[in-house]
Amino acid sequence: MKIARFSSKGEDPRYGILDERDLVVLAGDPMYQGFETTGERVPLTDAKLLAPVIPRSKVIGVGLNYAEHASEMDERSGDDPVVFLKPNTSVIGPDDPIRLPAGVGPDDPIRLPAGVGRVDHEGELAIVIGSLAKNVRREDFASVILGYTIANDVTARDLQARDGQWTRAKGFDTFCPLGPAIETEIDPSDIRLETRVDGELRQAASTSEMIHDIPTLIEFVSSIWTLLPGDVILTGTPAGVGEIRDGEVVEVTISGLGSLTNPVIAKH
Repeated sequence: MKIARFSSKGEDPRYGILDERDLVVLAGDPMYQGFETTGERVPLTDAKLLAPVIPRSKVIGVGLNYAEHASEMDERSGDDPVVFLKPNTSVIGPDDPIRLPAGVGPDDPIRLPAGVGRVDHEGELAIVIGSLAKNVRREDFASVILGYTIANDVTARDLQARDGQWTRAKGFDTFCPLGPAIETEIDPSDIRLETRVDGELRQAASTSEMIHDIPTLIEFVSSIWTLLPGDVILTGTPAGVGEIRDGEVVEVTISGLGSLTNPVIAKH
């Protein structure tokens, strides 16, 4: 079952179940009110899909979770997952623009102090938490998950290297595209992930290549933070990360989940 968050005809955002060409409207937020429907159907052609969830609390990122990506970054993954936080204000939805901060590019006349520099795409599988969770055992991981969606963990690479930590580099507004929907019935252990920029294949891998699998991530992350309904966990990106530039279009595709597409726009 695919759950989408959408707007239509200027109304406030609502949730619906994707049913071929329609959205079957839900009575409320599925994180809190389940999957009761209103009986109303909205044609997809009349709806704008939004980020399927705007976390009330947090987006948790996992770094260096694919060996080949760790190698291309000249980093080594440790025994424990590397985790970081992105603000919920970084979240955008399908077709929303990724806005490059001022200072991107050598010819940009508007510069931030020391320059932002290169900004990269990072296609990822994302977990959407469905219930309050703390100290979850790995064998119980599925009980706290509402479903899965697609993410792009956009990163200002030069700032990441210069700061020595990742909050600023990964936390700009628009640096966390999510969508197009939450899939509640999928086995995420071995599904294909691909990232393209203007149609050029940049990343291609299976989630089976993760160093730390999803049960491990849920167990580890919930031992640190209490997870709330609507929290999102980004599970890491495979090798092939690369720069994105003004005017390009980034598309992240995951088998069974669809494609998340966002244009890139320089912010001046």
